[in-house]
Order: sequence, then structure tokens, then C-alpha cells
Amino acid sequence: MTLTNPTHDAAREQDLILQVQRGQSELFYELVRPYERRVYAAALAILRNEQDAEDTAQEAMLKAFANIRQFRAEARFSTWLIQITVNQALMRRRRERTVPMEGLDNRRDVSDNENEYAPRDFADWREIPSEALERKEVRQRLAEALATLDRKYREVFVLRDMEHLNIQETAEALGITVASVKTRLLRARLMLRDLLAAGWEQGWFSRLPFEKGNKPW
Repeated sequence: MTLTNPTHDAAREQDLILQVQRGQSELFYELVRPYERRVYAAALAILRNEQDAEDTAQEAMLKAFANIRQFRAEARFSTWLIQITVNQALMRRRRERTVPMEGLDNRRDVSDNENEYAPRDFADWREIPSEALERKEVRQRLAEALATLDRKYREVFVLRDMEHLNIQETAEALGITVASVKTRLLRARLMLRDLLAAGWEQGWFSRLPFEKGNKPW
């Protein structure tokens, strides 16, 4: 089994960035290849349409390539790339929006005054063991549960818990406040917890070992 060295990987990535910035454009795909899935997932979380997400992911890659010389390593390259993707997805959604005024409160983010989410009482709830994610059924249930969340909760959850942007980066990517990110993330986690709780009731994980602290994302 080959173990990766995070320090080595970071140094290699920085070297690739510098080479692309200096004109070796043929190395750009090697630079972004580790993030293709994450870029697509971020676009899909916002657009909820596979074709639109694919198109937006391509647009984001092209925009990143066109602006690579402007990257100054003030943030992680992956964060910069995801933020470009989010911006492209939001622009596409604004262009193609069919329901007038949908979501304006989210974009302005004056406050998060929606009703508090009341989680169901499920005393035996546990986080999903990582081994369970290898099972197609579990991954499918997670995707279905995530798709039922309101857009503002889904976006924050995907960027923070799946794409691993920090709170500040998530707020900047979505154009909302840090406080709103924290509030929406908590509610998203509670809603997903309740939606997935049936998995334990139906015995999905009864034969799988439990690893404390693992998350299903």
C-alpha cells in the first residue's frame, strides 16, 4: 500500500501552478485533475441538474485556466477553484431562473429568520460508519436526502462538509455572512440526520463496525 505525503503533494501542486503560470499550459489538466469530482459536486449542489453541472464545471475549469496568473496562493488552490465554480453556477442559475424572485432572501442574506428546524427525537442516532459508504444503497440514500434539502442548506453543507471549505471561505463563495453559514450548516446536518435515521431503523448498518467520529461525507 502506497501512502501519500501531504507535504510532497502540496509542493508538487505549487510547482505545477508556477509552471502553468509561466506558460506550460499543457500541465493545467494535471493540476486540476484531482479536483474534477469536487468541482462537479459543487456545481450540482447549486444547479441540481447533471447536464448543467457538467457544463458549469467545464466553464469553471476554463475560467480558472484563463485566470491562473491571478492566483496568488492566498487561499488553497482547491478553494480558489471551488469558489470559481460556485460563482459560475450562481450566474447560470440567475440566467436560467424560471421562478421569479426565487431565493432572493438567500442572496441578500439580511438575516436567517426562517423557522427553526425541530429535529425528530431519535435517541439511537449515530454518525454513519465510513465502511457503510462503500455500499451503493447508502451512497444513494445520502444523495437522495441531500437533494431534498432547501437550496440554501444544501449549498452550505456541500461546500463546508463535502468540499471542506472553511466557514469564512464558504461565506465568501455564497455571498452570505459567517453567522448564516453556521446557522444553515447546523440545520442542514440536523435535517440530514433525521432523513438518514431510518437507515438504522431498517438495519442498513447492523453488521458494520462503528467508528466514532466518521461522517458520511
